[in-house]
Amino acid sequence: MAIADERNSTTVNTFTLLGFSEFPNLRVLLFSIFLGIYLMTVSWNLGLIILIKMDSHLHAPMYFFLNKLAFLDICYVSTTAPKMLSDFFQEQKSISFLGCAMQYLFFASVGLTECCLLAAMAYDRYAAICNPLLYMATMSPTLCVKMVAGSCIAGFFGSFFQMCALLQLHFCGPNIINHYFCDLPQLMTLSCSDTFVLQVIISVVTVVFGFTSVLVIMTSYGHIVATILKITSAEGRYKAFNTCASHLTAVTLYYGSGTFVYLCPSPDDSVNQSKLASVVYNVVIPMLNPLIYSLRNKEIKDALNRWKKRILSQNH
Repeated sequence: MAIADERNSTTVNTFTLLGFSEFPNLRVLLFSIFLGIYLMTVSWNLGLIILIKMDSHLHAPMYFFLNKLAFLDICYVSTTAPKMLSDFFQEQKSISFLGCAMQYLFFASVGLTECCLLAAMAYDRYAAICNPLLYMATMSPTLCVKMVAGSCIAGFFGSFFQMCALLQLHFCGPNIINHYFCDLPQLMTLSCSDTFVLQVIISVVTVVFGFTSVLVIMTSYGHIVATILKITSAEGRYKAFNTCASHLTAVTLYYGSGTFVYLCPSPDDSVNQSKLASVVYNVVIPMLNPLIYSLRNKEIKDALNRWKKRILSQNH
């Protein structure tokens, strides 16, 4: 009883985010780099969304999913980047416990939704390559909308259950988070109450979202590879593989960096490495995704050229 009273009397309601304060001499440089990345992420993804919406040649299931991925990437980086950027010039880099919990709710919701969406995009590629004659019938607009809606609902509830368990924890000091946003591993180490329930929920969410989506992706690409190998012409094999290369690259980057942060052990001496990996999957990858999907995609290149010609013709 005395312990409970002591905890209640010393409950921490505000946290301090260290961010990148270990590099005080690089503050302006880091701020400029992250601001540039954030602006490019928003503008490139927004440009891709507008291009897909405006060009009728891109009104296909694959680009419907790519449109939603671009929107998710804007939301994903926006859950952490504005706070991180403002903290560069704040002496007190503080955030309330409720603000911390809400930041993690939105961050995890978008992250888990993206896991589901990447799995849906893998199934889309499977349908396109393994059953091309039935592709448009299989990937009907109704099914595409249901897959995106299901991904969003699943992502929200996956993060909501984690946040509910997080709100049950007590924090009685210290209140220093060695990160640039409120991530669950750092919050759990600061808690002075039992985190068993939260750990169980995290394990369940990891299995349901992480392993299930990876299984769907691997199964889809297993069938895709088997189908591609049956194609007799080298040109046909290259064309079929090229439609999957962008998605495979995005999946590898997203899951690779996420695995490093959440599944690999993080002793104290590797906190900065974990922070760097978080920057990669939370800040850098959302910026790279539009480039990954655009540079290798002939239809998007053609759409860009068509709009360039329209703009130039209007100016003349």
